[in-house]
Amino acid sequence: MTIWRRNRSWLWPALFIAPGIILFGIVIVGSSVQSLWISFFQWDGFDEMQWIGLGNYIEMLDDPQFYISLRNNIIWLAVFMLAPPLGLFFALLINQQIRGMRIVKSLFFMPLVMSQVAVGVVFTWFYDPSSGLLALFFEAMGATAPALLSDPRWVTLAVVFAALWPQVSFCVILFMAGLNNLDESQIEAARVDNAKGWKMLWYVILPQLRQVNFIAIAVTVIGALRSFDMISVMTSGGPFGSSNVLAYQMYSQSIQAYRFGYGAAIASVLFAIMVVFISWYLWRMLRMEKEGA
Repeated sequence: MTIWRRNRSWLWPALFIAPGIILFGIVIVGSSVQSLWISFFQWDGFDEMQWIGLGNYIEMLDDPQFYISLRNNIIWLAVFMLAPPLGLFFALLINQQIRGMRIVKSLFFMPLVMSQVAVGVVFTWFYDPSSGLLALFFEAMGATAPALLSDPRWVTLAVVFAALWPQVSFCVILFMAGLNNLDESQIEAARVDNAKGWKMLWYVILPQLRQVNFIAIAVTVIGALRSFDMISVMTSGGPFGSSNVLAYQMYSQSIQAYRFGYGAAIASVLFAIMVVFISWYLWRMLRMEKEGA
């Protein structure tokens, strides 16, 4: 009891944190290490694993589909970078005290309530070149709607913009929370100094939203790198693998082609990319806290 009383200031928090740490270690760390280990084998998931060393990684470097998936991940990342500024724009817009704005706010909550699968189904109907809303719009303009999900040139952008809708809504919620926690004294002081419009936004509001903006960018980047649901629902990686990303290629190689070793190698590369970003994210976050202190 004496030991417990002396150390209870940190023992109680440790007891509450321990289950989460254990679960994280088993589910995340353990699975990641096992996946890395499997990537050095040739394995169909049933028979005995055969050691091939770096064979899967060497094959990956010669696989054209890997580079298509990597390029598509870069496209996802580039387009998703529109989410934070659009989220800030809409958050500033709907944060105004205007009649009927509560209804507009509810429209931005809707994509967050819907699952990614539901969003994918809705946009699949929207892109339908025969009876979708896009087809009706082109018909009203006297033109023929393109089959975006069947065209290798446009399919990736079509899927990305469908996924961008809920991502923008998520950023809107983040920035609205940040706007509600602004320091009113700084805003009032800026108004006394006749600051308004762009100057108010750039010099007063945005500095206070720095941490929120950083979180929005981090979540957006991770969402772009782990994109899977929308591709699975809308295209299944097609046509001819043109909309594949690393996460879906990992799934198709492991579950559909029974090449768990090669799928694990792709997963390891994707994990390495995310580790680099997360490491940079943590370094920047710690640096911001030191500057704030």
